[in-house]
Amino acid sequence: MTELNIHVELTESKKEKPLSDQLEFGRVFTDHMFIANYTEGEGWADHRIEPYRPLTLDPAAIVFHYGQTVFEGLKAYRSEDGTVRLFRPEQNMKRLNASSDRISMPKVNEELALEALKKLIEIDQDWIPTAEGTSLYIRPFVIATEAYLGVSPSTKYQFMIILSPVGSYYKGGIEPVKILVENDYVRAVSGGTGTAKTAGNYASGLKAQEIAGQKGYAQVLWLDGIERKYIEEVGAMNVFFKINGEVITPALNGSILEGITRKSVIELLNHWDIPVIERKVSMEEIRTAQRNGLLEEAFGTGTAAVISPIGELSWKDEKLVVNNGEIGKLSEKIYAKLTGIQTGKVEDPFGWVVEIK
Repeated sequence: MTELNIHVELTESKKEKPLSDQLEFGRVFTDHMFIANYTEGEGWADHRIEPYRPLTLDPAAIVFHYGQTVFEGLKAYRSEDGTVRLFRPEQNMKRLNASSDRISMPKVNEELALEALKKLIEIDQDWIPTAEGTSLYIRPFVIATEAYLGVSPSTKYQFMIILSPVGSYYKGGIEPVKILVENDYVRAVSGGTGTAKTAGNYASGLKAQEIAGQKGYAQVLWLDGIERKYIEEVGAMNVFFKINGEVITPALNGSILEGITRKSVIELLNHWDIPVIERKVSMEEIRTAQRNGLLEEAFGTGTAAVISPIGELSWKDEKLVVNNGEIGKLSEKIYAKLTGIQTGKVEDPFGWVVEIK
């Protein structure tokens, strides 16, 4: 592997760190950030870690006008022995490049990007909170920076990594959340950008999320964009259902993001000899199962929340309560195992964790 030469400029004025019990998601950022520049024909260069500060971009930068940007999300955890742990970070770098390819953006060297990430965390590792349920959220992203209003891929980009100490994604922590099933708006269709982690996918969901919030729901459950009947994913999570003893999750269909936590849950359940069926799942099937007492559990999976039990689904003005609005045994078991692996409290039989000494 080519050695990565990173210029490091340390801040002269460190920020005050928030108390662990005051952490929100994505509000506070650490002292430093990583940046690399890309120019067509020359590749990635000028790798540097510098104090966290605002960017200066031309008003005509392509990212502002045509949305050429992709991002990732992962976490660093401090184990009881003081070791810093990353959970499957190579999967995030792989997915970042898959997203970039879909948006006609240059790929990063995955190994070098991971080395840059480790170096940044080493410098800002005193920002990693240690209280239960807290972690250091990591946001790698790429933006198009060429000043040009023609509709074509940029010739210049920046790859950046920023860090944020976080508490639970939902204020209720592992408590079950209420989800509103969306019938009017569409997030993505097969052949579109639903499989890419790009900003436009999230912007297209904000209106529905706003409406859901006004009605007292934590998230939106998206249906397919053609027939409006098959379940795809929740705004920030993939989704699983346990129906009459079987675990079912919507099959990846070209419009669903391939979640790394989703992948890990499937592998974990298979390890436990609990088969997971990946197939089309309609809301009508879920409603029928709920009415017949066969819908045992429902939960979302994602980096931010890890596992988020679903206590209620609202569809066509009907409230479908899941497991009496309580955490299911399987959801709780998965959450305990995954977070245990991430924080070093339980054995990692899969080799998922990367340690930073």
